[in-house]
Amino acid sequence: MSVHSDPADWPAPVPALARPLGAAGVAVPTLAELTTLRVGGRVGSYVEARTETELIDAVRQADAAGTPVLVIGGGSNILAADTGFDGVVVRDARQQVTLSADDRCGGVEFTATAGTTWDDLVREAIANQWAGFAPLSGIPGTVGAAPVQNIGAYGAEVAELLASVRAWDRATDRPVHLPLARLHLSYRDSALKRSLSDAAIGGGRTWGPTGRWVVLAVTFSVRTASLSAPIAYVQLARTLGVEVGERVDARAVREAVLELRRSKGMVLDDADHDTWSAGSFFTNPILTRAQADALPGDAPRFPVTDHSQAVAGTRQAPVVEGLVKTSAAWLIDHAGFGKGFALPAAGPEPAASLSTKHVLALTNRGHARAADLAELRDAVVAGVRERFGVTLVPEPVHVGF
Repeated sequence: MSVHSDPADWPAPVPALARPLGAAGVAVPTLAELTTLRVGGRVGSYVEARTETELIDAVRQADAAGTPVLVIGGGSNILAADTGFDGVVVRDARQQVTLSADDRCGGVEFTATAGTTWDDLVREAIANQWAGFAPLSGIPGTVGAAPVQNIGAYGAEVAELLASVRAWDRATDRPVHLPLARLHLSYRDSALKRSLSDAAIGGGRTWGPTGRWVVLAVTFSVRTASLSAPIAYVQLARTLGVEVGERVDARAVREAVLELRRSKGMVLDDADHDTWSAGSFFTNPILTRAQADALPGDAPRFPVTDHSQAVAGTRQAPVVEGLVKTSAAWLIDHAGFGKGFALPAAGPEPAASLSTKHVLALTNRGHARAADLAELRDAVVAGVRERFGVTLVPEPVHVGF
């Protein structure tokens, strides 16, 4: 089987983890050291698992002892409380991608361990001409989090690429194979994520802050191509200088996506406090047609599509009838929360503010506590609800709240 394994020929990397695996320093880091928002107190214990057995044992032993478990990847989707987490924090240190088939009617199938850095997988996929990954460039985090959140950007979602998940089922105390249909992927959601708070999915109980299923590995099945899928996102097409629907070189798509992400403070950079965030803090609201009709006439309205029924570059995601997606960023901005907004009580040098580049990100200006970010979050939610009657839903997992 053909596989291009030389990382020297991959596209250039970007920072993607709050704390590198194996980083020198204290044996038990704080959650502030493990998350891109850089807030959060001490943890009870910390494990970096080097094998699947070590990962399962850490979770299994904690569950048997009744100790809370938090599995962290890149730490880019967590708001952790100042009080910390009196449990075990587990990270998967495995970084392997294994090609299992390259004869699938012009496609390939490969599996990545959960600890694999997501953007490294994107870089390898582009170098190997494994199609569909380029629009998802620069998203911080790891492969294990991708199906939980059904990550997406610039008209693409991981649901289009994923075939199945291997996971540890905490409810049945065994490893399981979860095909795409069982994951019930939707916009920034999945059965994996819903098990945090839905006892029916969680096997009779809830499992927060880490769900019932701990992802061990993810298998992808995609076509091979040097060109991208048809460009579906207007802003991306404009940056590339092409029309919507055109195909371009996947490396060019990556560079354009990274350019757009940097312009919004969405590529990690220690020197830029706009990137001390959890990315987009609120999901775009999914509304009924009646709710959407109640918004001002110039409010954005987009079709809701089911990307779990799409095949990248082959079959487009079908539209879900009766639902409308609007823009959380538009609602925030038009409710009076502009770029750089901070609460008046925060003073001339606020600890937390909206990004100066993009209103959808809540940022740590260098000395924020989790309480500062939570206060800003609540103010934005309340302001949008009062102005438009829409309740914004935070995207990050809240730990300790």
